[in-house]
Order: sequence, then C-alpha cells, then structure tokens
Amino acid sequence: MTSDRERGTNPGMSSASLVRLVAGREISSRLRDRTFLISSAVIVLLVLGAIVVQVVLSSQSGTTTVGVVGDRATLGPALAAQGRAIGVDVVVRGLADDAAARRAVDNGDVDGALVTGSGGPPELLVKNSADAPLQAVVQGAVTRVVLTQQLAAAGVSLSASPQVAVRSLNPGADRSGERIATALIGVALLYSLLALFCQFVAQGVVEEKSSRVVELLLATLRPWQLLAGKVLGLGLLGLAQIVVIAGVGVAGALAFDIVSLPGQLVGTMFTIVAWFVLGYAFYASVFAAVASLVSRQEDLPNVIMPTTILLVAAFVIAIQAASNPASTLATVTSYVPGLSPLVMPVREAAGTVPAWQVAVSVLIMLAAIALVVRLGGRIYAGALLRTGGRTSLREALRSERV
Repeated sequence: MTSDRERGTNPGMSSASLVRLVAGREISSRLRDRTFLISSAVIVLLVLGAIVVQVVLSSQSGTTTVGVVGDRATLGPALAAQGRAIGVDVVVRGLADDAAARRAVDNGDVDGALVTGSGGPPELLVKNSADAPLQAVVQGAVTRVVLTQQLAAAGVSLSASPQVAVRSLNPGADRSGERIATALIGVALLYSLLALFCQFVAQGVVEEKSSRVVELLLATLRPWQLLAGKVLGLGLLGLAQIVVIAGVGVAGALAFDIVSLPGQLVGTMFTIVAWFVLGYAFYASVFAAVASLVSRQEDLPNVIMPTTILLVAAFVIAIQAASNPASTLATVTSYVPGLSPLVMPVREAAGTVPAWQVAVSVLIMLAAIALVVRLGGRIYAGALLRTGGRTSLREALRSERV
C-alpha cells in the first residue's frame, strides 16, 4: 500500500495549508531579495517622478511675464484677457521707465517689456527673440486697446458685447482622451509587472529543479500544490505591488490636480488591477509549465520565448487600440486569451465597450485559465523530476500519466 510520503503528501496538513506554506515561502524569499526591493522602489520613484515632471511642465507651460511701461491700468487687463483667449497665463509687471524695462528683460525677470507713451508706436523689448505666445499676447492686447479707444472716440461702447458660448459636438472627447492616457500608463505598468513576476516564477522553477531542491519538496508536497503555492505567493506579491503603485499614482494625480476626472481615474486603475489578476493567472501557469521542461537557466529563454512574444504582442496591440478602440483588430483581440488582459482595459477606458462584451471576455479568459492550469499542471508534474536536458511536452505528459 502506498504511504502518504510516497504519494508526496503530508498527513498532518491539508492541501490548502500546504499551498499557503509554499506561497508564504515565495513571498518571504522575494521580500529578502535586494534586487526585487530595489526594482520596486525604482518603479514607485518613476511614478512619482512622472507626476512631478507633469506638475512642473503644467506650471511652466503657457506662462508669460510681460512688463509694462506706460498705461498699465489699461494694458494690464487687456494682456490678461488676451492670454486667456489663447490659453496663456499672463503675469503683468509694471515698470517705471525704459531703463527699468531693459534691466528687467536683460535679467530675465520678464519675458518681454511693452513700452508705450513715448510718442511713437508701442515697442516690445526682448532679450533675444520673442516667441509666438508672447507676440500673440502683446499684439492682440495692443490691438484690442487701440480698437476700444477708437470706438469710444466714435461713440461706440463695447460694454454690452455678448460673451460667445462654446458648444462642443463631442463633449466627451477630452475626457475619453484622458481616460485612454491613464489606461495606457496602467497597461504599461501591467505589462511590466506581468513580465517581471512571470519571469520570477519561471526562474524559481528552474532554480529548484537544477539544485534538486524540488526532490525534497516533493517528498511532502504534490506537484500541483507546489505549483499553486508558487503562483499564488508571487501573484499576491505582484498584486500588492500594482495596488501600491496605482495608489501612489492616483493619490499624486489627485493631490496635484493633474486629472479632471478623479472618478474615471480610480475606475480605470481598478480595471487595470482586475485584469492583472486574470493575466497573471494565465501567464504564470504557462511560464511555470514550460520552465519545468528545462534544468538550466541558460535554456530558459528558449522555452519561454513563445509566451513572451504573446505578451509583447498584447502590449503592442493595446497601444494601437488606444488610437482606434473600435477597430476590428482591437475588438477581436480583446476576446483572445493572453491578449485580452492588455487590450480590453484600453477599450474600456475609451468608453466604447458594452458591458456584455467585457463579461464575455472575462468568461473566456476564466475558461482559458482553467484549461491552462489543468494542462500546465500536468506538464509541470511530468517534467519536474526529469533532469539532464530539455524535456519535450509529449514526454512530460506521458510521464505524468504513468
């Protein structure tokens, strides 16, 4: 009669407890890995750096400082109004005379100085050359002041001029663009973490197999328990990481008012996290199964190459889907297992996907995960103890049935 130890089980622990034990071992092992900790910190710093850069660029772009010599009371409001009309934030500074204007321009205190009231035409002083926004602001403001003065001299008042209302034929276009940009950033993060953690899974399988540690583990564990614990442990770690990174990104974007739709931002990041869970379950099982076919780290890139290509293809298609989320390519691939975790979030962000399509895509992905886990588990169990070279899929499946 076959004993529990010979079958690879522990009579004192349930299967769930053994899986949790392996998962805890994987988590603690990675948390002690300096490379993993450094890479995690670098990702968070990159997210924070991107937010800071965006804030700096937003604060600097579209800001023009104009010095005024002369009638500041009239030109100041005109310059500010012209800036608002063309989307430029104008700061007006009063200057005493021409000499003060030259010093301010030369020292960089102002981008340009508008000198009026000297008997000649208005003159714009700049240090080297005037950029387009500065010229547009100054020329528009001077034209407005002169025209208003001429009309007032003719007895015509502009005080009752109506304000022009703006009505967009597609008011959701800007919002959709913001959501898609957020989704693309999230998908890039999702792709990076999927590639990183699935690589951890594959490397761990080969490391245990080459060092013969797996033989000791299988004395108390069944192959599927070892596989489930490894995938679960690293998956929980990856999920925690993407949640932390997403939280930092969302908090930073909201704190610095980078986005105008906080609800949409949070919803998009929640979608990214949910698709990470599905994508990781699929890819990690495949990576673990194919990694068990080899016994050396040098052979690992060859066996995981097809799956890596599928992951890269999903990322490329997701980027293309951002420009046309309703295209045939984006629609079809959002249902294909392995591609859908990266393509569907972009389509969802565009707001063009009916709920039933998302549900169908999720169901197809769940069915694919069940199939991959079952088949991958058989390959993993059949190839795990075969050393000395690369094991074929047929040999692994045949060995598992024996």
